[in-house]
Amino acid sequence: MTTETTIGGTATEMPSPAAAPRRSRRGWIVGAIAAPLAFGAVGLSLAQNSGVTLTPVAPVTVAQLAPSAAIAAKGDVAEIFGNKFILQDGSGRALVETGKQGEGGTLVTKGEAVTVQGRFENGFLHATLLTRADGKTVVLGPARGPKPGGLDWAKDKVGLGPEIDAPALTAKVEAAGYSDIRVTGRGPRHLDMAAKGQDGRERLLHVGFDGDIREKRSF
Repeated sequence: MTTETTIGGTATEMPSPAAAPRRSRRGWIVGAIAAPLAFGAVGLSLAQNSGVTLTPVAPVTVAQLAPSAAIAAKGDVAEIFGNKFILQDGSGRALVETGKQGEGGTLVTKGEAVTVQGRFENGFLHATLLTRADGKTVVLGPARGPKPGGLDWAKDKVGLGPEIDAPALTAKVEAAGYSDIRVTGRGPRHLDMAAKGQDGRERLLHVGFDGDIREKRSF
């Protein structure tokens, strides 16, 4: 794996009343935008207004897992260790990491059949999408978009987030010489995409909503 680098008074004086702490302008804005969420239905109806769908990846066997920014495997949950679990099929076993959403070990159950999609690196399958036997999906980690609590997150929640034209951004990536392009996640102002370069090696790309393309990793 390679990484390319492109966060004094006297006793007779009356004490002045303590100044009230000033709330930042940003804080007021976030509060104002997020306030409608308290009313339920409106906020919930707009909560998924990201405009982005992760590109589904056909699963391979556990033994076929190889370093990739977007790969999937299907099997049964053999063991659970907090936010990690062992995915097992007839070809072998792999360790899956599920992030904060898997803490507590309740995301999956032992013996459950699942398909896990994500980034395979350093022997771990870092999950971004979990699909259960009934077809229900759970999006995990950075695939979801802006971090909760920030201004970008609040805007998204009430439908004021940026317009995201994933097909147009994919076309820009293709025009830049990449192929086999898959959307793997979304940040506040960018998409993460997996794609193959002209040399056949896979890259993880940072694709800004303005069309700027940067390579984050190669596999």
